[in-house]
Amino acid sequence: MRFIHTADWHLGRLFNSVHLTDDQAIVLDAFCDIVRQTRPDAVVIAGDIYDRSVPPPEAVDLFNRILTRLAIELNTPVILIAGNHDSPQRLGFANQLLAHRAVHIFGPLTAPVGTVTLADADGPVHFHCLPYADPATVRACFDDSSARCHESAMKCCLDRIRADRPHGRHVLVAHAFVVGGAESESERPLSVGGAGTIPAEIFDGFDYVALGHLHGPQQLPGGKVRYSGSPMKYSFSEAAHVKGVVLVEIDGAGTCQCQTIPLKPPRDVRDIRGTLAGLLAAAPADGSDDYIRVFLEDDGPVFDAMGRLQAIYPNALAIERPNLLAAAAGRAPDAPAPSTAVDEMTIFEAFFKDMTDADLTADQRAELTGVIDTVRNAQREVIA
Repeated sequence: MRFIHTADWHLGRLFNSVHLTDDQAIVLDAFCDIVRQTRPDAVVIAGDIYDRSVPPPEAVDLFNRILTRLAIELNTPVILIAGNHDSPQRLGFANQLLAHRAVHIFGPLTAPVGTVTLADADGPVHFHCLPYADPATVRACFDDSSARCHESAMKCCLDRIRADRPHGRHVLVAHAFVVGGAESESERPLSVGGAGTIPAEIFDGFDYVALGHLHGPQQLPGGKVRYSGSPMKYSFSEAAHVKGVVLVEIDGAGTCQCQTIPLKPPRDVRDIRGTLAGLLAAAPADGSDDYIRVFLEDDGPVFDAMGRLQAIYPNALAIERPNLLAAAAGRAPDAPAPSTAVDEMTIFEAFFKDMTDADLTADQRAELTGVIDTVRNAQREVIA
């Protein structure tokens, strides 16, 4: 049996205030061409269909069109789960009706965990579909107080799956941050204080684990746990990524052979570097329409740098001045800048210490983690 693993479409995404829906439409049309050419037994989408829980109308229209092409024009079963950017209830609308057209949508987490079973000449392949769910949701769904962090919540879900697994080969579809995975700047944290990660060995016993959340295509040690990555670049930190989808072929023994099939967007995301005069003099013959971040190496003031660059690179979106920043910080120009990212827990811990001259207790940290997660979940309902 063969299936295509993809994830993190993020329909409706804004990139430095630029709407990407038209670019996404071109990439997903190319994705449908891949489905037509490879004729998989299923398409598996491991979460984050949309970029936010209330997607813009044009993103919904695009997803409707692509889903219709896959299910009707290409007659290909689709299996998809909600990610941390999706609204589970909105994504799961009419899922029972759509299942009759072999479109299997798993929005909210359910007990038991949803399963889709397909069969080939070697017997059944069971796709266990685990939508993104925070620990509080897992605790409520399974009435299990042990689900206190993302690792224990995932273990709780997998224990239920393993307890009632029928004979055959088993594929897990999930949305999670596995320890050892490489992050990029375009991913929303799953939790606070580093508690959102889970170890890869938690997935032992599955023949293939189709993951979403991390946008860089990557395979975790052992070979069975894989992120397909997003189909497009959504931040400048992804400039070096080679985007695509994974074609998985699973044999009768459960051994998987994987092939990455690249997807080429209408515009690339890349960095350019040089003085303003040098960049203006060396304008490219092609690629000028790409989304560009400029590292401007001039040491002194530059007049209207963005306006002059956009005359050649209309999608120049950001300018950084590494020489000036390095000089101000007393670093060499090519030395990496220190990270300034600070999460909410760290900020509050420092504030609490300053106000009370005491550290947070374990119970206080747990309570604050719950409050921050509640606020983040509420923010998923906000259009921004």
